[in-house]
Amino acid sequence: MTSRELVKKALTFSSPPRAPRQMWVLPWAEIHFPAEVARIRKLYPDDCVQAPTILNRPTYATGGKYSKGEFIDEWGCRFINMEEGLMGIIQEARIKDWSDLDTFTTPDILCDLDVDAINRFCRSTDQFVYSGGFVRPYERFQFLRTMEQSFVDVMLEEAGFQELLRRIHRHYVKETEAWAQTGVDALFLMDDWGTQHSMMIDPEIFRKYFKPMYAEYCEIARRSGKFVFMHSDGNIADIIPDLIEVGVNALNCQVFCMDMERLQRECTGRITFWGEIDRQDILPNGSLEDIDRAVHQVYSHLYKNGGAFAQCEFGPAAKPENVERVFEVWNRISMR
Repeated sequence: MTSRELVKKALTFSSPPRAPRQMWVLPWAEIHFPAEVARIRKLYPDDCVQAPTILNRPTYATGGKYSKGEFIDEWGCRFINMEEGLMGIIQEARIKDWSDLDTFTTPDILCDLDVDAINRFCRSTDQFVYSGGFVRPYERFQFLRTMEQSFVDVMLEEAGFQELLRRIHRHYVKETEAWAQTGVDALFLMDDWGTQHSMMIDPEIFRKYFKPMYAEYCEIARRSGKFVFMHSDGNIADIIPDLIEVGVNALNCQVFCMDMERLQRECTGRITFWGEIDRQDILPNGSLEDIDRAVHQVYSHLYKNGGAFAQCEFGPAAKPENVERVFEVWNRISMR
């Protein structure tokens, strides 16, 4: 069975022979632990992979996304990064005043994909392939306005707020439609919606403005015969049923920030949990026995004839031996 077939069985709760694997490796880990990263990749190769974003024209981004210093992305958002191998944070609003919308344009260049090159990549691998790019309407709004101002904006609901959201969404519809014309197996969405304990904003605001956006992206995927993968950090338990309703098939989220019994009750068998294992405490600070317990907790609560991935992030402070143990244990307990 190929990795692509294995992932599809997990997504459709069709009893795969084992849990699909994926290790998310931040550049930080490749800088500090190159040998360990290579060892884990050799022992436990990924079953799914993100397609490269190959464009027909060069972009206007400057600097490196994970490089120390300044990075300006295709939207003109300016990030400052203090450490090599990690992503920086926004320093100033790109849209400081709603009058700035008069001269603001979205980067249509990101929709001009080199479809032939991307399709060659998809044909070259037996892995399950999800789209490159980052369809992230709320995070993009935050990048353009800053996180602090975005919280004010969602409360005031001014005309400028709604117009900027409309333009962001219109761009992401085009970008999603472009990726839907390629040979990828799934379209990828992302937005961090949670804090450690709850949603960043009122779930009703999410449902009013953002849920319809995700519904449109998922409809594009459905029409194209593709799955939908999504990433969102924090405690997002209140909106996971909404994501299921609009058609998200696989969700990468911080399940250890949430009540796993609630997730089991409301979500198991309805959505595939694309990871993860606690990267805030257990991966950096835990013992091997802690890793064993964490993997068993995810398996016992969320794995049902598939429906969960063996997945974790090798990021800042994570112990290499703990990351390796995640995949060792998942292989042992999920193998049929």
